[in-house]
Amino acid sequence: MTDDTAPERGGGPLSGVLVADFSRVLAGPYATMLLADMGAEVVKVEGPKGDDTRTWMPPVRGDVSTYYLGVNRGKRSIALDLRDSGDARVARELARRADVLVENFKPGGLAKYGLDYASVSAANPGVVYASISGFGSGAGRDVPGYDLMVQAMSGLMSLTGDPDGPPYRAGISVFDVMAGNHAAIGILAALRHRDRTGQGQHVEVNLLSSALTGLVNHSSAYVAGGVVPYRMGNAHPSVFPYEPLPTADNDLIVAAGNDGQFRKLCEVLGIPEVAGDPRFARMADRTTRREELRPILVERLATRGALEWFELLVAAGVPCGPINTIDGGFAMAERFGLDPIVEVGEGDRAVPTTRHPIRFSATPAAYRLPPPELDEHGDELRKWLTQEEDDDV
Repeated sequence: MTDDTAPERGGGPLSGVLVADFSRVLAGPYATMLLADMGAEVVKVEGPKGDDTRTWMPPVRGDVSTYYLGVNRGKRSIALDLRDSGDARVARELARRADVLVENFKPGGLAKYGLDYASVSAANPGVVYASISGFGSGAGRDVPGYDLMVQAMSGLMSLTGDPDGPPYRAGISVFDVMAGNHAAIGILAALRHRDRTGQGQHVEVNLLSSALTGLVNHSSAYVAGGVVPYRMGNAHPSVFPYEPLPTADNDLIVAAGNDGQFRKLCEVLGIPEVAGDPRFARMADRTTRREELRPILVERLATRGALEWFELLVAAGVPCGPINTIDGGFAMAERFGLDPIVEVGEGDRAVPTTRHPIRFSATPAAYRLPPPELDEHGDELRKWLTQEEDDDV
């Protein structure tokens, strides 16, 4: 691409990949942000009123929703009203030039604008076209796809909360994030296929399928064992201790996942004989007799505070950790040298944001652009998309 009005290409493992982002809210924008961090040039296509998350506040930074800021760095924004023939034509041209198109409209909703997979791939056979929905493009296509609904319908909420209390949602839109990750994985795999064959393809992700695979051991309990798991609060159905236990001040997560770790736990707690007790010799024994074992552990843990036990147990190789608020989580990441906060943008536009989760030794993630204002790059993108295409675009 040689024209100076074309989107800027950055470094990174996805340098040279143009992503047309027709997604909104969380799953799609999260996926495209990850791609942008890895060097893809992402053009965020918004309606005239912008992404819904622009208005999801508080909290805010200045007068901008922190929700929006959290999943939209590294992108350029163009506002297009797809009901307008001229704007729809610009959108189709972007789709024709894109390496990747990501959308989370209702299945089939883009067909009337000539932006469905069949139409886009006819003009752009190499396109990797990623669709994210709640329940797939078949019989569930008309069911709205909200994360909270999927948490309920998948069974997750039946597993979350106190056994004697109501079911609870997870504290984040866990399946939106999971589906966003699955979309990014699918896109990367499809790009690899295109590198080998020159052929694009349609990548479909839905929140319910992401949820069912994400329920892992609980899904397997049902599918392979015929067992319907139930709500156990913070307890684990197959491992003990693997839950918060009270100390002299705060609760401490203790996760002794095998016999060796349990022996080390007992040694640090000063009760090595418990590890040799036949009642608790194997994981299955400890899980079955958890109500006998828990008070023994709690009695010893009550002699010190959570952070003191954390230092002693981790030093001995026993997995454990304090229960932090979000600020404590970031502080812990700082302590471990993970540098969890990076800044994107300059001057008044500089925004602190959470570091990309993947470390690359040769092609590190880059944070080139702050989350865009609505239609911030509209003029330059329209100019590029309405001019004659360069030979090497």
